[in-house]
Amino acid sequence: MNYISDILYWISTGLLVPVIVLLIILFGRSILLIGGFFGQYLAIRKTDALLRQEFDSLTFDRLSGLGEHLPKESSSLVICYIHRILEARDNQAHVQRLLADFEIAADKDLAISKTLTKMGPMLGLMGTLIPMGPALVGLAEGDISSMAYNMQVAFATTVVGLFASAIGFITQQVKQRWYLQDMTNLEFLSELINENRKVQ
Repeated sequence: MNYISDILYWISTGLLVPVIVLLIILFGRSILLIGGFFGQYLAIRKTDALLRQEFDSLTFDRLSGLGEHLPKESSSLVICYIHRILEARDNQAHVQRLLADFEIAADKDLAISKTLTKMGPMLGLMGTLIPMGPALVGLAEGDISSMAYNMQVAFATTVVGLFASAIGFITQQVKQRWYLQDMTNLEFLSELINENRKVQ
């Protein structure tokens, strides 16, 4: 039994370095995510007012002029898909496929935030529990410096994991609202196209 326990202890101790490396990677990715999120927020502020103005007064009689009022070259995902839907408005099956493609693209953009939200606490907890074993051994042997070092590692990994998770959670919640609004606009555009086709 002691042999099995020693094997488990060696395995868990050996996982500490990979866990710390992964936490450092998640921390770096969360910093990059903050920068990308801020840039995306600025782009949405520029396009949101324009889209709201256009869609509030949009009817199927004005569909042909919608593309002219929107910028041709834009980093905004929804504007790109609006142009693609307007180009394919004579083919309803293609329009539906574009709507599905937009959902896939939105989910792909949310993937990093979801990963940080789930993996941050998991790796943080692993990084907390693994050093606790050596810390307790150090306490039992009276090695206070070893115990203090392992406790420092345990607390640091917890903080880094929770930080990455918090960034992922916040960005995921905000981006989901953005994409829900964009999807609503695209579905509204699709319905107008259907009305226009029925009238014709």
